[in-house]
Amino acid sequence: MFDTPVLSSDRWRFQTAMLLAVAADALQIFVMPLFSEGALSPADDLLDLAVAFLLVRLLGWHWEFLPAFAAEMVPGFDLVPFWTFSVVNVYRKWKQKGVGEQHSRREPPVIEGEYR
Repeated sequence: MFDTPVLSSDRWRFQTAMLLAVAADALQIFVMPLFSEGALSPADDLLDLAVAFLLVRLLGWHWEFLPAFAAEMVPGFDLVPFWTFSVVNVYRKWKQKGVGEQHSRREPPVIEGEYR
């Protein structure tokens, strides 16, 4: 089956959001000296604000982004990949919603001898 432009566009957005989240988390983990102060680090704050803004622009507002942003402000918590976790959770919910919509659109099976 061929994907519709809407589905491929959504997939592109999720792939871009996942790359952004993984890159931001990796940057905070592997470039630790710049971000070790947590909420007191201007570089960490700018990175988290930019990531939050871009994720909302790509995927829309989701409540998963708020705890991730708050946790990234706590010193030491930026070693946990909260941005990646939040994007994975949004993707999981999107996939469940898409599967649910497919099942609701599908016609119920016709039983032999049933009149329609």
